[in-house]
Amino acid sequence: MKEDRKIEIMDTTLRDGEQTSGVAFLPSEKLQIAKLLLEELKVDRIEVASARVSDGELAGVQKITKWAEEKGYLDRVEVLGFVDTPASVDWLVSAGTKVMNLLTKGSLNHLTHQLKKTQEQHFEEIATCIDYAESKGILVNVYLEDWSNGMRNSPKYTLDLIDFLSKLSVKRIMLPDTLGLLSPEETKSYFIEITTKYPNVHFDFHAHNDYDLAVANVMEAILHGAAGIHTTINGLGERAGNAPLESVIAVIKDFTDFKINAQEQKVYRVSKLVEQFSGQHIPANKPVVGENVFTQTAGIHADGDNKKNLYFNDLMPERFGRQRKYALGKTSGKANILKNLEELGISLEKEELAKVTQRIIELGDKKERVTTEDLPYIISDVLQNNSIVKDISIEGYHMTHSKGLKPSIQLRLNIHGESYDASATGDGQYDSFMKAVKKIYKSRKKQLPKLIDYHVSIPPGGKTDAFVETVITWDFGKIFKTKGLDPDQTVAAMMATEKMLNILENFNQPSNSEESKIYGNEYRAIAR
Repeated sequence: MKEDRKIEIMDTTLRDGEQTSGVAFLPSEKLQIAKLLLEELKVDRIEVASARVSDGELAGVQKITKWAEEKGYLDRVEVLGFVDTPASVDWLVSAGTKVMNLLTKGSLNHLTHQLKKTQEQHFEEIATCIDYAESKGILVNVYLEDWSNGMRNSPKYTLDLIDFLSKLSVKRIMLPDTLGLLSPEETKSYFIEITTKYPNVHFDFHAHNDYDLAVANVMEAILHGAAGIHTTINGLGERAGNAPLESVIAVIKDFTDFKINAQEQKVYRVSKLVEQFSGQHIPANKPVVGENVFTQTAGIHADGDNKKNLYFNDLMPERFGRQRKYALGKTSGKANILKNLEELGISLEKEELAKVTQRIIELGDKKERVTTEDLPYIISDVLQNNSIVKDISIEGYHMTHSKGLKPSIQLRLNIHGESYDASATGDGQYDSFMKAVKKIYKSRKKQLPKLIDYHVSIPPGGKTDAFVETVITWDFGKIFKTKGLDPDQTVAAMMATEKMLNILENFNQPSNSEESKIYGNEYRAIAR
């Protein structure tokens, strides 16, 4: 076996991947995916449909073959056909395709109970179909459906079929683990047996992932003679899916000396588009393309990466058009935060960094993960807090918001160590909160500033669990703004208001007070 031999990648996202429950690509989507597979990822072949499925399927294949013929790719576009001479072959001709992947029965169990035919009848019909295809200018590869079960339970029949096909005008014999039942040891054993007996036959391996062994079985197949591998983007496919293209490429590149044409740096882009078109969400921990697989969460990992890339392996994210990230949350340490600050070009003083770290830990308890996009909002929130003496705090609250009833609140403020309680109803949760605050301030014979602007935003790319930053503009003879940050919009507004109350308290301090002397410049800066 030559270690530098080339392995063909045939991607069947558009045929076998479309057998995923709930997945049906539009003809225009099929064309876009086909273009990306052949031109961006540069896989060797693509299987785009099954013959005779529907008029929509025919239209989709015709779109692809028209484009492929213009680009010189037509011999790399394949369609699944059946032993039904002349129907499948004629359908392929009308679709403009040149390659048929003929589905035959690779196990005696399938032949006997599904086709209810003898071995001789099936072989004769296969030969007739291949001859007819050849007469129409169609090249034929042959699938042995349920091949793995055949090798287990009816090896004589399955080997007889391979022997028969090896003497016909067939370019590739394709061996599917249709039910995903093989172990790596069985895959190895069967490929050694077949490739030893037929060293000049091109064998493809088509793995299913029912036991989560598809990639391991692919590895054994190529190490022991398989010349081609079938994959799907994101592992789409019936039941537990097929061998995922992204993982197969990585395994071949990192664990063998075999050559492949597929361009791994394009994998992530194509993966995300297929995710969008298929509606099948990629699990966050899916190797290579999952959202979390290049994200370090523990602070100790970021620290190790800083010192000598101690937590790197050969699966570097840049290989796949991605970047390593350092998650922010309750398990983050300063090293994670420093990595994210470097990315943003921000440097903080030691004391500020400690406070930002503590704030991230607090916020991380409220949401699954703090993102790099959240970080500027958190820093702004912390730095503004640093500039304010906290004489007033929201000590407790209970809010209700029910259909048909006005929102209400029970509120307790702590002002210079003394508790003040009030309750109120309003047109919204924040309105009821402000009315309760006004009651407390009326009892203290103090005025509140006028709210003149209220702005809510989330970090770029934020989702439903994003932080909400509320910026409120106040007029108290001087215009000033305060910010609040929280996953809950109303709480963020309440925090911004708490900051306003503290600034207001210090506006009202005598000019010779210690707070005024120490913090006057900071308040004047905020007020500007």
